[in-house]
Amino acid sequence: MANRKAKDRRVVISDPRAIRALAHPARQRIIDELYSGRLLTATECAELVGLTPSATSYHLRALERWGIVERAEASSDGRERPWRALGTGLQIASQSTGAGRVASQAMMRTNVDRVMEQFEDLPADDPWDEFSALSRSRLWLTRDETKELGQELYDLIERFRKGRTATSHPAGTRAVTTLVAVVPTGKPPQDS
Repeated sequence: MANRKAKDRRVVISDPRAIRALAHPARQRIIDELYSGRLLTATECAELVGLTPSATSYHLRALERWGIVERAEASSDGRERPWRALGTGLQIASQSTGAGRVASQAMMRTNVDRVMEQFEDLPADDPWDEFSALSRSRLWLTRDETKELGQELYDLIERFRKGRTATSHPAGTRAVTTLVAVVPTGKPPQDS
């Protein structure tokens, strides 16, 4: 199941079944939109992902079951209730063995694929293209330094979030996708 940290309202997913449920590309697209602050009906979500409203409703109910989204208040005419995110961010807790590891890898692959699609969809003449970047580094860190790096990267992203959402942001802003990965490689040292 999901749990939330009170401070930043991150929804933390650690159950391998929930992580696997998130790996579906349609669910990822829905999560992207809802976690950007939008309220969307099943029909609006269906238009985003190219599925029928009934198929999309199935995906939304699965996300609800894992504590990732919930139904919002009914629309003014009361005909359809939109969906909303349960937090301001979603975090997949590290799963180092078994089903959790496989599920986490599937989720990560879906996320990386989506970011690559966004790079490919950015027109060459887009005036913001000069700011797009992907960086890969190899650092030699202790266990504590690795933990600190991950937290500082998360804190930096949160500093720039500034409470802005898809429905509440200043003029002149634009949605910008970030992808931060911290991946220990090689064998752990003997003393860890």
